[in-house]
Amino acid sequence: MELALKDIRRHLGKFLATIAGVAMLLAIVLVMNGIYRGSIVDGVWLIEQIGADLWVVERGRGGPFNEPSRLPLDSHKSVAATPGVARASPLVFYTAQRELGGSSQQFTLIGYDVFGGHGGPGRLVQGRAISAPRYEMVADRKLGVRLGDRVPLGGDVYTVVGVTAGAVDSAGNPLVYLSLPDAQKVQYEQDDRALTASRAAGLKRLQQAGYGEEQATRLLPLLSATAPSVNTVLVQLGPGADPQAVAQHIRDWLHFNVYTTEEERRLMLEGRLSRQSAVLGLFRTLLVLVSIVIIALIVYVLTIEKIRSIATLKLIGAPNSVIVRLILTQSLLLTLGGFALAYALRGVIAPGFPRTLAFTTQETAITFAVMLAGGVLASFMAIWHALRTPPQLALGG
Repeated sequence: MELALKDIRRHLGKFLATIAGVAMLLAIVLVMNGIYRGSIVDGVWLIEQIGADLWVVERGRGGPFNEPSRLPLDSHKSVAATPGVARASPLVFYTAQRELGGSSQQFTLIGYDVFGGHGGPGRLVQGRAISAPRYEMVADRKLGVRLGDRVPLGGDVYTVVGVTAGAVDSAGNPLVYLSLPDAQKVQYEQDDRALTASRAAGLKRLQQAGYGEEQATRLLPLLSATAPSVNTVLVQLGPGADPQAVAQHIRDWLHFNVYTTEEERRLMLEGRLSRQSAVLGLFRTLLVLVSIVIIALIVYVLTIEKIRSIATLKLIGAPNSVIVRLILTQSLLLTLGGFALAYALRGVIAPGFPRTLAFTTQETAITFAVMLAGGVLASFMAIWHALRTPPQLALGG
């Protein structure tokens, strides 16, 4: 240890610069851990935050997150009449790309029954939830909105009455909460010019079918009207109700698909998140392997730089254990110092990172153990070369 520390003091600047380089690489590994775990946390957060007992979606669909699902607007009334159901709440879930705060931003609209329905905002840090039936909004601060801002959306202007922090969908997009009628209006609203063109095309088709102009004008609203719909109905069960029995009743009599919260969570993990998690996991593994290889090369180069000093030690009769301890100690100090600095860098990066970073003590400990073991293994190549060094090299041989 003393010999290793003396050598480090002689080349302190080089050693510290090497630690800084290794730390930057290990910081990327730690951040990738956070991205991997954060993507899973974001993916299931909304499902867990809503906390419904059952999710009712369109028959044959894996919705509402993995696949579009549309139910009639009043379907929640039929669900609410099912034995064992205490409350049924309609929910609209819609991803949009609009101009907000002077830039084009992607976000997800959540439209819910603001008068006692499920699906209201979570992680509220400022203001309040929506209490008016129209024209109020709760938005995540990632959108750049502030409490009291008036935000144009579609053809209306909404007042921000609440701000959330970290309320995102599975892709990390911020959530915007509106009342159910407002969300449906934004979702189905069409441009006036597009409506005019569609109306003209509809009139032309009716007239070609043999209807007169007056008849075609009266029939047009029936053909062009779009019935409002919801994406899912959230069910809260009554005391003592059997979830499986209620779900089967809804499937048999209302012909909808029904999932429990755990099933909805599994659908998300095995569906939308599966490929994303696999890709992130692969990159994380590759980064760990690359880090170990780079540490091995650094230790090897540091050993080659002092190969004459090692030869001198062998010439004066120093045992091999001294040389092994010298190289192994420096390798461990390099790995430990690099990881400690990387851990500090992770704390600096995390608050301003655009995606959620989630860290677990267990995962960090495993990464540390892998890198420490990698550092020890990396030093073996340098030790093997050092032990093969002939003492004559110290004399220029």
